[in-house]
Amino acid sequence: MSNRNPIGATASIRFAHTGSGTRIAWARTGRGPALVRVAHWLTHVEREPRSAIWRPWLERYARICTLYRYDERGYGLSDPSSQPATLEDCVEDLAATVVASGEARVALFAISGAATTAIAYAVRFPERVSRLVILGGYLAGLYCRGAPRDAVDFYDAQLRLMELGWGRQDPLVQQFLTSQLVPDASTEEADALNALQRLACDGRQAAGFLRSRAGYDATTLAPRVACPTLVLHAEHDRIVPHALGRSLAAAIPGARFETLPTRNHVPTGSDPAIDRLFASIDTFLREDSRPIPSLTPRARELACLVSEGLDNHQIAARMGLAEKTVRNALSALYASLGVEGRPQAIARTRELGFGPR
Repeated sequence: MSNRNPIGATASIRFAHTGSGTRIAWARTGRGPALVRVAHWLTHVEREPRSAIWRPWLERYARICTLYRYDERGYGLSDPSSQPATLEDCVEDLAATVVASGEARVALFAISGAATTAIAYAVRFPERVSRLVILGGYLAGLYCRGAPRDAVDFYDAQLRLMELGWGRQDPLVQQFLTSQLVPDASTEEADALNALQRLACDGRQAAGFLRSRAGYDATTLAPRVACPTLVLHAEHDRIVPHALGRSLAAAIPGARFETLPTRNHVPTGSDPAIDRLFASIDTFLREDSRPIPSLTPRARELACLVSEGLDNHQIAARMGLAEKTVRNALSALYASLGVEGRPQAIARTRELGFGPR
């Protein structure tokens, strides 16, 4: 695709439409591998290029990838919504953006609560996802992971404060959240995040967003992710504890886990961790050191069936083999492909062109 702007300041805003008719604002910038930033809290595709928080990110994105970013329904320039988005809504918004991009396959980058959306999409549309990167994410929201009652009460109190005080000129409410999200931000960065909070949506919407995310749960979906995955997490994250990031990585087959030396939930432009973050993403997006294997005709037939997501019983029936023979053949195929287990094998066979046409 042509006419890609190097950074977001002059990006034109476009609109995609979901199957249910919701209009989603999106923008494209940069060059390189296609990466979709899954919508997270407080996006605004038009204002972000002028924000001291997100402009440094857009400049770095532009060096390593073609970035697609969008506003979820109810935020930024996308259609308003009277109700907080469900996980199904979030997947629909992401799916509409991927289709509008014109890219056959994309990498997904999910920050914090967007991880559940990215995981759900990757499981539902494995043929559209090349890689998955998660920063500061978790498997299940606060309401779904057995958190202590006082932790839930404190969270609910913050949401109530947001509903009542978000629109006030006094930035006290915004600063309360900013100090948790980016405790080491510069004054300019903190002011920018405070301003973006007011621009992205009103207090009712903001509280509704966080309340809905606290009820999302990808625990049963994560083991079904078939694409290569990189999970990054701030070492001293105040919003999402480091241990939750480790648990997320452990739940996704073959996922790598990397700790960023920072207290900021999202590294800012003045945070040294931002360079390491983007270096890791760049390397991950471009790497594929595994050689293309040389397979026998019979192994290629097996690879085609694996790419279709068939189980051992179905493969045995299609190939006219005993299930024990299929198990042995699969072990040999996995070794040739350099993968561990069925989900990785499905992703790898599709990468090699064996997937459904």
